[in-house]
Amino acid sequence: MINRNEWLDDFQKNISDLIARSPAADIERNVKAFMAQTFSRLDLVTREEFDIQAQLLEKALQRITALESRLDQLEGRKPGATETPEAPMPPPVRGGSDEAL
Repeated sequence: MINRNEWLDDFQKNISDLIARSPAADIERNVKAFMAQTFSRLDLVTREEFDIQAQLLEKALQRITALESRLDQLEGRKPGATETPEAPMPPPVRGGSDEAL
């Protein structure tokens, strides 16, 4: 007589074989291939690559801030103050219908 564990193992093996031979296995393979192809076209990056780029950006921003403050010190400006060069005022427009000749 077959004990209960052997019967369950045989039943599980038969079900697995049935699924492997059914169209469900083909559908699963096709869906996986379709998804892989779609993801490759989307030009996605991994989480690890994204985290590395975020760290590089943070370091670059810190360096830019440090360089800006150093430049302000070298130029004798107060940090945070931005100087905008004043454009010369255009000469007043003369002439027109109100002036007498």
